[in-house]
Amino acid sequence: MVVPGVTMAIDRRELLGAVPAAGLLASVASAQPMPESTWALWYRAPAKRWLDSLPVGNGRLGAMVFGDPDKEILALNESTVWSGAPNAGNVNPSARAYLGQIRQLMFDGKYAEANALCRTHLLGREESYGTHLPMANLTLTVASAAPVTGYRRALDLETGVARTEFLRDGVRHVREVLASNPDNVIAIRITADRPGQISLRVSLDPKDLPGEVMLQGADLLALIGNAWEKRHSAGRSGVGFQTSVRLLAETGKLTSSGTTLAVEGADAVTLLVAANTNYREGDFHALCARQLAAAAGRGYDALRNRHVADHRRLFRRVGLELGSAASPLPTDERLAALRGGADDPQLTALFFQYGRYLLIAGSRENSPLPMNLQGIWNDNLAANMAWTCDFHLDINTQQNYWPSETCNLSECGEPLFALVESLSRHGRATARDMYGAAGWVAHVYTDAWGFTAPGAGLGWGAFVTGGIWTASHLWEHYRFTRDRAFLAKRAYPVLKSAAEFFLDYLVEHPGHKWLVTGPAISPENTFLAPDGARCNLSMGPTVDNAFVAALFASVIEASETLGLDAPFRAKVVAAKAKLPPFQIGKHGQLQEWLEDFDEAAPNHRHTSHCVSLFPLGQITPEKTPALAKAVRTSIERRLAAPNWEDVEWSRANLVNYYARLQDGDVALRHLQGLLKEDTDNNLMTYSRAGIAGARDNIFAIDGNTAGTGGLAEMLLQSHDGIHLLPALPAAWPAGSVSGLKARGGHEISMRWQDGKLTSATIRSASGGSVQVRHGARTVTRALKAGGTVRLDANLAEVD
Repeated sequence: MVVPGVTMAIDRRELLGAVPAAGLLASVASAQPMPESTWALWYRAPAKRWLDSLPVGNGRLGAMVFGDPDKEILALNESTVWSGAPNAGNVNPSARAYLGQIRQLMFDGKYAEANALCRTHLLGREESYGTHLPMANLTLTVASAAPVTGYRRALDLETGVARTEFLRDGVRHVREVLASNPDNVIAIRITADRPGQISLRVSLDPKDLPGEVMLQGADLLALIGNAWEKRHSAGRSGVGFQTSVRLLAETGKLTSSGTTLAVEGADAVTLLVAANTNYREGDFHALCARQLAAAAGRGYDALRNRHVADHRRLFRRVGLELGSAASPLPTDERLAALRGGADDPQLTALFFQYGRYLLIAGSRENSPLPMNLQGIWNDNLAANMAWTCDFHLDINTQQNYWPSETCNLSECGEPLFALVESLSRHGRATARDMYGAAGWVAHVYTDAWGFTAPGAGLGWGAFVTGGIWTASHLWEHYRFTRDRAFLAKRAYPVLKSAAEFFLDYLVEHPGHKWLVTGPAISPENTFLAPDGARCNLSMGPTVDNAFVAALFASVIEASETLGLDAPFRAKVVAAKAKLPPFQIGKHGQLQEWLEDFDEAAPNHRHTSHCVSLFPLGQITPEKTPALAKAVRTSIERRLAAPNWEDVEWSRANLVNYYARLQDGDVALRHLQGLLKEDTDNNLMTYSRAGIAGARDNIFAIDGNTAGTGGLAEMLLQSHDGIHLLPALPAAWPAGSVSGLKARGGHEISMRWQDGKLTSATIRSASGGSVQVRHGARTVTRALKAGGTVRLDANLAEVD
């Protein structure tokens, strides 16, 4: 019901009678003190730009908080605010008919002719594809000419609460913002240390989306809109959504007029924000009402306590100390000092914990979708790029979840697992219609609607192993947790079906007699064919060979573990034996393609052939030293090329590569490079202007998450036993870490001094015999399920 022009005077007794007895009207004294946590970002001034503001999120609902005393802005987002719609016509109908001809042309060395046919017949269509979109801005406007002093805003990573405080006319004002997963709302608490000091107006702005803002009662503002846009969809396809804001005040005068709420002279104010779409929920309007009513009934203190307990349960699992006290400077000043040459290891530790925070805030067990290119937040820049704000499967979506297992946030990977299961269903039609194959396939990207066709661009669209790269996270979840039920019910069916596809899809190379993929790309690179033509697609690029080998290996091990499908397993074993080996090219590099082609763009940001080093662990310095050297040569040739394309995700990738090469000093150099060159004041990473068509620096969360995962790889690796401190840089001579996870169901804590391990603790959920390594020493330790083993500097057991 729309209620125009309602004015209502409120005293405490009347308002308490209007809500449940547990009500939302906590006292001014309930305001919490400014956090002094080691794990806090803080600033002396309000945010002036989106990349200065601070993120809160509950895995679905998020906000960027600007902290302006006069005009507070919360840029609101919800993870299912997507344009587009499901579409069964995205596969090119002529693809299957031309597949054999294209392959033969490539086998004959006629790459330019084959690539021309691929452009016409192979690429997908993006009808109704869509993009994630920003939902609305919530603005709180204060009319005051009095100057502000003592300003401070902060985001406490331990509590998940953003907080702003300042003095005005001798009155201390405090604002808190949190996004609660238990209660599914954003809560904003505004207090002052004198009565009657809170006066403000509340408004909602749908920004670029079509929608109507209306009053729905004396204290409720609602935006009802549609996620429609014309760049990535037809303009009238997308979810419907509602954003509702309820204002509850202690004392004061509440008024509502037109499309705003206002309060004058309140002791304190609490705002509750609910937002939902029809992506899954039919009556999303009623859902908003239920969520607001339930949250109001709990009261702010209870909401805050429930949120903090829920958030801390995840965040406090991992601790990190890099041997120096945290700087007392604000975060932006610390970052500027680091760029100027200052030594601040604890800023690197803060960046690590911030990546974990963003994963907790952006992806929870009950999240309807995994984190997209911008997590659950959205600056409306990526959404307006050709590459969209979606799920890129040629590295970015995977990078979003690199820390989930190693950094003890395993359940945060659940939305990604659900997405892969969805792709395995949608991708069956693509496998059948495009390739005439059983099983399922997905390519370079996907949306909220289950897109599995190739992309529309020749240089990046035909990435046939994008789906199984993403599906490898299900296998890794089993390796880390030893959850046999998960393996049997969820991981193995998806992986087996993917293997069915590749058994049908692979073809024998007439010269080498290897089984190869193709036509396919090495994302998103270009090679020079023997005739000098610049081409994208070939047969059997190295990245495909690596992922198909990894898929087959996981299916073989899983079927053996579960005691299933022996005849099918035999087929997979036979096919795996015929896959191409890794090859070293004429420059001493790991070949990116089956043939020793030269790169047409030697400075390209993608190094997809190096996935054999990380994340797959097929190449290691110990077991394949010549190939490890070749990978390093490939990486360093790319970096040495003029104008190497340094963006947030490629720089974070280097941290992981050099960690796996066990070169901690170089890994740290790239981690600090990520901070110095690809990270903004709020410590969010960005894709740099001038690369991939971007005119502006555009936030992309993968630099944060992959950088966090890379630091964890520097301290602990478990792809081949448990390796303690495998890439410890000289700049961190002393420190400690607790709570990191290793494959096999083990949790590791360590201390080190003078660059050497002093003690380690292994807590094992599953038990078993495991190799433990530090430096040149390797031992085998027997672990009991549920037990703990403590090791000294020599890896000997101690009581």
